[in-house]
Amino acid sequence: MHSIHSTDADSAQNLTHYLADEEATLKFGERLATCLHFGLTIHLLGNLGAGKTTLTRGILHGLGYSHVVKSPTYNLVEIYKISGLYLYHFDFYRFNDYSEWEEAGFRDYFNSDSICLVEWPEKAGDLLPRADLQCFLNMRDPGRNIEIRSGTETGKQCLRRWNTEKNT
Repeated sequence: MHSIHSTDADSAQNLTHYLADEEATLKFGERLATCLHFGLTIHLLGNLGAGKTTLTRGILHGLGYSHVVKSPTYNLVEIYKISGLYLYHFDFYRFNDYSEWEEAGFRDYFNSDSICLVEWPEKAGDLLPRADLQCFLNMRDPGRNIEIRSGTETGKQCLRRWNTEKNT
């Protein structure tokens, strides 16, 4: 993992890394997990095959989940309970209309007792809660870039924690 940029001025709002392969994406997710806490909403953005589910798998492994992590494309949500934490992994790729999110009854999943990871959040329009963190995955040859942007003060706190742990 190599940092592309992170200055003191923007380190609490943005983080960018190059991930060489699937293994680097998993390790990045594991490390990101150490900065997460209850109540977060994280949007995962990128083209098909960009590594959104791989990043989620790394986050879950970093939180101590040791079982198979499946893509929620057909179920819309996969639910993981880890030591009292509920992590909801959503995939809205198959949504054709914003109202499908509302009709699915997912609103209650977004609460202070859970972490919600959302693939294809744009398919739910502005019905989703504001993202604390937005993770943009962009393919490169080889590998991918990940850029994480904070959208709330809570998101900034996560990135500050990342930077603090990086420097210890």
